[in-house]
Amino acid sequence: CWGASSVEEGGVVEAQHCVWYGECGNSTSVPGKKYNCNYTGPPLPLPEDGHDLLLELCPGFAYGNDSVCCDIQQLQTLKGNLQLPLQFLSRCPACFHNLMNLFCELTCSPRQSQFLSATSFSYNNVTNTTSVEAVQYYIGQTFANAMYNACMDVQAPSSNVKALSLLCGKDAKDCNATNWIQYMFNINNGQTPFSITPIFTDVPMANMTPMTNATRGCNESLADGSGPCSCQDCKLVCGPMPVPPPLPLPWTILGMDAMAVIMWISYVVFLLIFIGGVLVTWCYRKRAIMSEYGKFFIKTALCKPSADEVTCCETLGQAFEVCLRNYFSVWGSFCVHHPLVIVLCSLVLVTACSSGLVYMRVTTDPVELWSSPRSQARHEKEYFDMHFGPFFRTEQLIITTTLDSASIYSPYFGGPDVPFGAPLDKGVLHQVLDFQTDIENLEASYGNETVKLKDICLAPLAPYNNNCTILSVLNYYQNTPLSPCMEGKIFAPASLNDTGPLHDPCLGTFGGPVFPWLVLGGYDATNYNNATALVITFPVNNYHNDTEKLNKALAWEAEFIRFVKNYTNPNLTISFSAERSIEDEINRESNSDVSTIILSYAIMFIYISLALGHINRCRRLLVDSKISLGVAGIFIVLSSVTCSLGIFSYAGVPLTLIVIEVIPFLVLAVGVDNIFIIVQTYQRDERMLQEELHQQIGRILGDVAPSMFLSSLSETVAFFLGALSNMPAVRTFSLFAGLAVFIDFLLQISCFISLLSLDIKRQESNRLDILCCVKLQESQESRTEGFLFRFFRQTYAPFILKEWVRPLVALFVGILSFSIAVTNKVEIGLDQKLSMPDDSYVLDYFTKMSQYLHTGPPVYFVVKDGHNYQTVEGQNSVCGGVGCNNNSLVQQLYTLASHLLNVPLTRIGFPPSSWIDDYFDWVKPESTCCRVYNSSGAFCNASVVDKSCIHCRTLEQGKARPTGAEFMKFLPMFLSDNPNPKCGKGGHAAYSSGVDLTQNNTDVGGTYFMTYHTILKNSTDFIEAMKMARILADNITQTMNPEGNASHVFAYSVFYVFYEQYLTIATDTAFNLGVSLSAVFVVTTVLLGFEIWSAILVCLTITMILVNMFGVMWLWGISLNAVSLVNLVMSCGISVEFCSHIVRAFSVSTAGSRVQRAQEALAYMGSSVFSGITLTKFGGILILALSKSQIFQIFYFRMYLAIVLLGATHGLIFLPVLLSYAGPSVNKAKALATRKCFTGTERERLLNF
Repeated sequence: CWGASSVEEGGVVEAQHCVWYGECGNSTSVPGKKYNCNYTGPPLPLPEDGHDLLLELCPGFAYGNDSVCCDIQQLQTLKGNLQLPLQFLSRCPACFHNLMNLFCELTCSPRQSQFLSATSFSYNNVTNTTSVEAVQYYIGQTFANAMYNACMDVQAPSSNVKALSLLCGKDAKDCNATNWIQYMFNINNGQTPFSITPIFTDVPMANMTPMTNATRGCNESLADGSGPCSCQDCKLVCGPMPVPPPLPLPWTILGMDAMAVIMWISYVVFLLIFIGGVLVTWCYRKRAIMSEYGKFFIKTALCKPSADEVTCCETLGQAFEVCLRNYFSVWGSFCVHHPLVIVLCSLVLVTACSSGLVYMRVTTDPVELWSSPRSQARHEKEYFDMHFGPFFRTEQLIITTTLDSASIYSPYFGGPDVPFGAPLDKGVLHQVLDFQTDIENLEASYGNETVKLKDICLAPLAPYNNNCTILSVLNYYQNTPLSPCMEGKIFAPASLNDTGPLHDPCLGTFGGPVFPWLVLGGYDATNYNNATALVITFPVNNYHNDTEKLNKALAWEAEFIRFVKNYTNPNLTISFSAERSIEDEINRESNSDVSTIILSYAIMFIYISLALGHINRCRRLLVDSKISLGVAGIFIVLSSVTCSLGIFSYAGVPLTLIVIEVIPFLVLAVGVDNIFIIVQTYQRDERMLQEELHQQIGRILGDVAPSMFLSSLSETVAFFLGALSNMPAVRTFSLFAGLAVFIDFLLQISCFISLLSLDIKRQESNRLDILCCVKLQESQESRTEGFLFRFFRQTYAPFILKEWVRPLVALFVGILSFSIAVTNKVEIGLDQKLSMPDDSYVLDYFTKMSQYLHTGPPVYFVVKDGHNYQTVEGQNSVCGGVGCNNNSLVQQLYTLASHLLNVPLTRIGFPPSSWIDDYFDWVKPESTCCRVYNSSGAFCNASVVDKSCIHCRTLEQGKARPTGAEFMKFLPMFLSDNPNPKCGKGGHAAYSSGVDLTQNNTDVGGTYFMTYHTILKNSTDFIEAMKMARILADNITQTMNPEGNASHVFAYSVFYVFYEQYLTIATDTAFNLGVSLSAVFVVTTVLLGFEIWSAILVCLTITMILVNMFGVMWLWGISLNAVSLVNLVMSCGISVEFCSHIVRAFSVSTAGSRVQRAQEALAYMGSSVFSGITLTKFGGILILALSKSQIFQIFYFRMYLAIVLLGATHGLIFLPVLLSYAGPSVNKAKALATRKCFTGTERERLLNF
């Protein structure tokens, strides 16, 4: 039996004598550990077979003749106890040297009795031995401080934390020299078999001399040749820390926004010049025109140019105009002569093209929608997926509690009590655990199979450990209420004090650590105890190339969403999202908006059908109406859309939702405008004597078709050139839109003309519209001007072009100046909240994510194939330990994460996990991690007890890192080693997917070093994070390739592929709009008979509309992204409709002055544009405001409304006034030809309109 004895029974210890020697008796406090035997004699010689072990553990100590106060068994116990500190601290040789100094002196020093005093003993009557149960260890305070200073910065790469956080019993920021040593010597830490009380003093006390051995600073080399610690592990080694550049100051003038000041000054200067010019011109005219016949003479001179005054360009322009007019006249006449043939051929063509819809594919994959296959992000994503597997699917819960409970935790070793918030209350955690367990046990049906989480989850240690990765605070307790951590008195999951035998945070059931910043939210700084939310994440395997497995994951996610939606607990508030949530909600949103879209188009269709008719008398209402023709026109417009979709479906080009939603709106605007122009021109025309219907319609088509051709060809070319864009959404839209617009034009000048002729014949024979078999009694048809045309001709056009009204258009320049000033302030990106319906559960998740989460998405710095890890130089350029370059990959990331955290510049939140640094620690001969069977050379795990297992490398070899073939020999073993209590550095869980071994495990291909972004809350944060990560990756690549080596590093995160577009969207927008305007300019120049000035005025007006669109976007909170860029490209096309018809009408007019020509163009074309585009679209657009979809309300209702209003005001107000001031002179060749053509006819009076 055991008996207690006093200090006196043990005898008085004399100087230069031992306190113990050997082991005897089992520890009653820590099962499996032994006490040391009480011994007060002189040091004893160490047996010869223990010399190597002493040299291995205490290489820097010279004990003379190797007479020490320990035997071989004690040395072996010391070696076992120091395995964990060795694995975490040996990366800094000076730190570990000082630590070994502390323990070697304690265990074996021949002068042990000078600083070690035994205070409690126990006696074993059976073995007749006395065991030491407690001692006092006198340690120099200077020594303790120096030891702590050498170790305080050492990192634990696999955990992204400082090593002392795992070895001090508390977070590293709360650790100091005193409480660290106290924790290591405390009997409650699960490792110390008996109580060791450290007493810190630099002067002798109580007849004891403190242990004050010399120490090494972390910036000092050791006698065995080991170099200083790395910068990552020792701040003293680092050079000057990089000073972050100051944030760019806003560009200001006199404290005001510079662009605003410049534009307002420019506008004031313009006003002064413009008003001055108007006044000077007015005074000049007053003096020049002295008689009442002055204007008549001027007009006559302008209208009757001589043939000698005609220039070559004017002649060419007239010839081109005549050619177009004649061609379309002949074609129109042919269509009227053979209406059934044309209609039948059109139907066959439409059917053939539309049949391609059977091959239609709609792309819903966000990657395909927003990222170009040729983009950097796509290439990097494909590389990452190929070498490391696709990024996992994420199911995440953010849980808060309605309870106001709190708990108090008392730290192990002093310090104030730590209060914990309500979410960390034990009762709340039990409720959350029940909820989490229910989710783990969810069963989803897929076909005839049942799918559970374990079938699809990420299990990094499979097949050895099939437990799912669950990132939850409950995994500190292995997701069970029976865990010792949870049931015992240790209850502080967020303080990192929950240590088991590993001295590490309680590992999750999946075999890896659970980081507090991933599972807790709503805390300040690193005070995890203040957490106000719990975050639970279920990573699920992604199966890009396995549809069967992907569908199983989707089925389980659907069941997960259903379960959480229906889950109720009055104490818990749960926000959640699954990987499929966003796509599901967008689909639901699209379905809910179908009725709104249908109503919008229905209103436009009804208006078109009714507005085309020109009703003179109520009796002829059903005769003069053109409902059937309007429906046919709409059918033609929609047919052009289906033809475009079908043709590209034949070619295998997939559709997108943007194409389906936007193109009908665009083509309807263009097509309806042309329909109104054709029909209203006919309604205003009078058939000449001896002229038949086919000749009249041919003549009318010859008048209006060139204008339609101008606008349609301009839009078609502009859209096709827009397909040069790198953005898939813009490119696809441009292709489909360009073809649809052109097919619409072809159908309108053929099929619609034939249908119009049939409808005219019906009307002339007094047959009812729709019910064409019913015929009214013959009555005299009288032609009158329509109200809208009469209003434009008699009231609106003369008013707008009055001498005192025209200068008011200077307001348009003011609006333009404002828009230019705010264009650079339009926000870039797409707030993901906008893509969700108003009642979506995902909106609540987005809100809670911004409110509570402290960590952004993981970011991987990938080193591509080609880097040589087998050479010292190659290792030094990436690693972060001893001997590594200060500008290595790991060191640069560590520096940015550690020293610039308070500056939101790099967006790197944590030091990276480094497989190569952990590998070097794992392979050290002092560690028990790397062992092989002596006979076979196969790997022997540290947990295996077998005498045939030997260290991979000898102590002599261990002085240098493994290189060459030796490096590759042990690397596969490291990547397959599971962490265990005797070796926490096994790389299977943390790094097995991060290192791509090639050539039958004889070389290293691609690898990655993972860290996390800081919390990213909006598009700007995501864009800046990606931008800075790429800059950093490029800088690392340059430092790794001083001599042009093949190493290349890129940064990858799962969101880069979606946000890359925003890095170049400003230039993409300028390119797309610039190309479109260039196309409009070239086509307009050619089709207007090479009138360059007219083309310039068209492009100027369209540019003003586009710039003003940016002003509206800033005022209305519309961000610049792919959706809004598509709308801007579309607005360029619609703007052509608003401008080109009026400019062409002005160009071909032969009226006397610019004002008269502008008035004529506005009267004849303005009314058609207003009724065709403006009124048609306005009613339909207003309905979009009723949509429940935020994205519809913002990017469709607001932008469409702005497009129509800006187009109408510029086309019907600004442009006519601009033409009256600065329009091109009349084409003299056209004027001569017009007079020659119409002199002596009933149309001669139109010459003097």
